[in-house]
Amino acid sequence: MQPVISIEGLTKIYKSGLQALKPIDLTIRKGEIFALLGPNGAGKTTLISVVCGIVTPTTGTIVADGHDIQSDYRSAREKIGLVPQELTTDAFETVLATVTFSRGLFGKPPNPGHIEKTLRDLSLWDKRNDKLMTLSGGMKRRVMIAKALSHEPDILFLDEPTAGVDVELRRDMWNLVRRLRDQGVTIILTTHYIEEAEEMADRVGVILKGELILVEDKTALMKKLGKKTLTLNLQDPLEAVPPELAEWKVALRDDGHELEYVFDSNLEKTGVPSLLRKLSDLGIAFKDLNTRQSSLEDIFVSLVHRDTGAAA
Repeated sequence: MQPVISIEGLTKIYKSGLQALKPIDLTIRKGEIFALLGPNGAGKTTLISVVCGIVTPTTGTIVADGHDIQSDYRSAREKIGLVPQELTTDAFETVLATVTFSRGLFGKPPNPGHIEKTLRDLSLWDKRNDKLMTLSGGMKRRVMIAKALSHEPDILFLDEPTAGVDVELRRDMWNLVRRLRDQGVTIILTTHYIEEAEEMADRVGVILKGELILVEDKTALMKKLGKKTLTLNLQDPLEAVPPELAEWKVALRDDGHELEYVFDSNLEKTGVPSLLRKLSDLGIAFKDLNTRQSSLEDIFVSLVHRDTGAAA
């Protein structure tokens, strides 16, 4: 399948000498939800800004739906909708006027039906005649999304779309993103909320210090890097891990009341049966046990720590 976005050899070096992006190669598939994860200052917003034509790249090429973003800027930009991280709206305009005007900026003919549907999808229709200065932060965020969707883009960038919004709005936005994807819109989002990526993304990219350190299908990433944790609630607390358990590298938690064992569930021999037998041999009884699959957040933290440690 032809990628809807193709990035090759992309870098960004500012006049100060700061290299915000190291050489990046990335393709985004049509109709997928791609989540870009990374800590503050990692380069997420810079990457989005370059693709959207806001920041000029130092080197590299970017093609959006067949259009080069530099040599064919107008056609490329028409394909893209952007919801920036910062809230920037004309305080004295009404919701309806600002969203309608945004559509006109892209040379699109008036389409009141599309504008109404977009506002209704974002629970903004009842606010259509309200001035933006009267809206809450969450409602202003909805307006930013409506503006980005006003010209019916095929590619939508969401830069920290739910930063500072309540749980209800976050869920509404997740549902909207899914509907857009079902309609064939390609979604690229950056987020600090790991659960957003875990909930919605088809693929995940991790960026650190301007370098794209990993791109993987979410399910494959969870399977490849995800661990399981076995927690045993002990009948009697232990003061220390018996030396006989050293090969399992177990850890004591909760003041010695819990024994924790982390293992790779993909391995043929997980070590769990032999650990339980050894505990029985040692006379260590437990009241209960449970297992927990590593979340995407656990994986992200381990990747960042691994690469930070390697760079140190």
